[in-house]
Amino acid sequence: MAALHLEGTPKTPTVSFDDASGLLELKGRSIPENSIEYYKPLIDWVDRYARDPRPRTTLHVQLEYFNTSSSKCILDVFKKLEMIRVTGNEVTVLWHYEQDDEDMLEAGEDYRAIINIPFKMIQIEEVNGGK
Repeated sequence: MAALHLEGTPKTPTVSFDDASGLLELKGRSIPENSIEYYKPLIDWVDRYARDPRPRTTLHVQLEYFNTSSSKCILDVFKKLEMIRVTGNEVTVLWHYEQDDEDMLEAGEDYRAIINIPFKMIQIEEVNGGK
């Protein structure tokens, strides 16, 4: 299985999913024209990874903004990770949010409430000097 790396754009996040280390990252903005089409390869990758995962998988989510259609796709990624945890492997989501970004903090808390994966909320300094 090959790692998945996608360069971020102003509308899509940087994606770095490494099957060898079990370290997955989503960073940037997620407002693609077609979220389902954009996230399908990510969801498919996690699905394949779930067949032979590392004993410990960590997903870093550091999004500055995502739209409603992306939120459903991100939830689908979490659901695939949840299946890895059900099989006895350790899975953690590290949800990074800027200090003054209550919306992103709330979004992480909402996901934490509906997904059976340990979420760690990590407050970070403002990126790009604020908004």
